Amino acid sequence: MIEPLVIALSKGRILFKSLSLLKKAGIIPIESVENNRKLLFNTKKKYLNLIILRAIDVPTYVKLGAADMGIVGKDVLLENGSKGLYEPIDFKISKCRLMTAGLIGFNVKNTTRKVATKFVNIAKRYYASKGIKANIIKLYGAMELAPIMNLAEEIIDIVDTGNTLKENGMEPKTLIKNISTRLIVNKTSMIIKYKSINPLIELLISII
Repeated sequence: MIEPLVIALSKGRILFKSLSLLKKAGIIPIESVENNRKLLFNTKKKYLNLIILRAIDVPTYVKLGAADMGIVGKDVLLENGSKGLYEPIDFKISKCRLMTAGLIGFNVKNTTRKVATKFVNIAKRYYASKGIKANIIKLYGAMELAPIMNLAEEIIDIVDTGNTLKENGMEPKTLIKNISTRLIVNKTSMIIKYKSINPLIELLISII
């Protein structure tokens, strides 16, 4: 008997790429996800359900066993930690860069600086590794405004094309980490539901 599985998917930029990838594995929601307020979806594989969460909540659901597996960006794992999780697959989708950025032509040379970001833990580790004392200002959006309004000298953010930075008189400075979408698995589920999870992992690897 196949044991039931729950896969947590991240809302936002990677959701439909994740659904497209799962479709190749025959994991298709019975109802359309687009413009649907439901958060729990049955699939054509009766033993497998999908839940759709804010990206930041996906690791928590998987760590605590509310979901067996999850699909989430590496940036979320770096910020929130991946203890208690396996990370068996890099799907190599939704690739982007986690970078420092600042005003064009402006380079901060002192060993202290103000930094705006939503990636507070990553920022603390990064600047500590450089011997820089950073005053981290947590923001949830519109990072590009912070240097313009003299709130911060640098930001740490996800950079895709860099067009948004350029349009706001900013440029990427230093690469912190290349980011892509990962599969995460609850360690206990991997043991208890191995006969269900391992074949699914192998199937997903085969379609990348």
